[in-house]
Amino acid sequence: METRTYKLMSATNVPIKVTPGHFATNHSHINYYVDTTTLRARQSEAQAAARALKGMFMYNTIVDSILCVDGTQVIGAYLAQELTEAGVMSKNAHKTIYIVTPEYNSNSQLMFRDNTRPMISGKNVIILMDDVTSGKTLAKCVEAIQYYGGTVQGVAALFSAAEEVCGYHIHSVFSTRDLKDYQSHDFQECPFCRQGRRLDALVNSFGYSKL
Repeated sequence: METRTYKLMSATNVPIKVTPGHFATNHSHINYYVDTTTLRARQSEAQAAARALKGMFMYNTIVDSILCVDGTQVIGAYLAQELTEAGVMSKNAHKTIYIVTPEYNSNSQLMFRDNTRPMISGKNVIILMDDVTSGKTLAKCVEAIQYYGGTVQGVAALFSAAEEVCGYHIHSVFSTRDLKDYQSHDFQECPFCRQGRRLDALVNSFGYSKL
């Protein structure tokens, strides 16, 4: 699979790797695996991604917390720094932005324990995701923030196949404008499966497992 992988660069010099094929996520079948591993792990690339996202939240946005999903904590920390240096307001007593990661219960619902709940309750929250395909994980994030008394102020993603989920516009570094033939299908309606095409790998935010 690696031999077919190639790199995409954004207008802001942020790189990602993409691999065409037939892949299964938790919620859908897709025809590209978008690999953001180094973007989330390398200091320079994580900072570049944060800078690319910063301008999308600089105006008329109050940010108290950034909910980091799918291993985006490093980017979230840089995004908080970029927003703080740009003068974005925070209502927190310490005038700083919380970096929060969710916990999942046995029903795959997001939850926050007593020690992290104050970082969501009554706070203005940006959701930061690795990628958005079907939008189901993002919908769970929105539901959890609202349940715990927070306010969703915006959604950011490294890659998004959707422009809007739950009424929130998704600000992304990469989108289907960069992968014009990107496809996401419910597994029961996957045209590749109907053609008898075998899955290449199972993929999630941790990476891929070849089949």
